[in-house]
Amino acid sequence: QEQLVESGGGLVQAGGSLRLSCAASGRTFSRKAMGWFRQAPGKEREVVATISWSGGSTSYADSVKGRFTISRENAKNTVYLQMNSLKPEDTAVYYCAADSREWGVVLIPGVWGQGTLVTVSS
Repeated sequence: QEQLVESGGGLVQAGGSLRLSCAASGRTFSRKAMGWFRQAPGKEREVVATISWSGGSTSYADSVKGRFTISRENAKNTVYLQMNSLKPEDTAVYYCAADSREWGVVLIPGVWGQGTLVTVSS
């Protein structure tokens, strides 16, 4: 089973950019859909973006479309989230998740990382 380790979070001013990375251990990364989720204080965890195992299909929450880009490098067992034009409402702990199945079409999270905090100041 994979272990996921996120990095790249931090403090940024509104309008700035950050790139989050999620490094996966294990041998099944390239066969699993991946996703980024976030949880703001006092709110439920929500999906931000997902990417298929091949990288050929992506999806985004309406709130981040046009600003965030999810991508993956299967050779490096890593998935990324490029975040541009950040807003204070993007402040949250960001988690990556791996599908619970191989070759899945719709992401069903089975493994979670520990999270990385993103804080956007106004």
